Amino acid sequence: MNKILVVEDEINIRALISVNLSIAGFEVLEAESGEMAIDICNKNSIDLIVLDVMLPGIDGFEVCRRAKAINEDICVLMLTAKAQDMDKIMGLDLGADDYMTKPFNPLELVSRIRAILRRAHKNSNEVKKNIIKFGELKIDFKSHKIFKDGVEVQLTHREFSLLQHFMNNPDRAFTRDELLNDVWGEEYYGEIKTVDVHVRRLREKIEDCPSKPKLIQTVWGHGYRFVGKED
Repeated sequence: MNKILVVEDEINIRALISVNLSIAGFEVLEAESGEMAIDICNKNSIDLIVLDVMLPGIDGFEVCRRAKAINEDICVLMLTAKAQDMDKIMGLDLGADDYMTKPFNPLELVSRIRAILRRAHKNSNEVKKNIIKFGELKIDFKSHKIFKDGVEVQLTHREFSLLQHFMNNPDRAFTRDELLNDVWGEEYYGEIKTVDVHVRRLREKIEDCPSKPKLIQTVWGHGYRFVGKED
């Protein structure tokens, strides 16, 4: 169940929004000020904020900025009595996902919130597809980078392709010929020992103890296997 924070100082409007969101199946939290909203964001995992711009104390723009600093994935739908373009632009520049002007239709508000959350879920899944994690090791296909304990590991293009192939096929034992065909390509006519050389170099860069590898293991009489469970 998605958790929605309604930040609105006018109690009647806040109640109207909260009731409609509860009926729609969301878990709803409420805040009547910007300070209260930030405190709730610090203590809870909020999926989306329905955020009034004109608040006592810190305004909605500042709440949006601070909430995004707490959780960059949080979604924000801003509400305002103003229809000025600059307010809308400022909110969107701060990371707001959508914008509605008062007065508004509560059913449209719920519909927009659902659309925002669908987009956020889709984007999150796309990011996950681009990243594979095995314990302390993470490969980012989009940026073509490898990280170990959060520190980038410098790999050659071929080393990256070999490790990517291993991580896409955990616990599968490959012969050297299979690795040559899959990573170097069937048109490659070099020495088969190039696989051993690249495996050794990879171990030196990603293993805690290259002489006793835990990730890229030798399968005696066969080839190599990447051992690990994807997070």
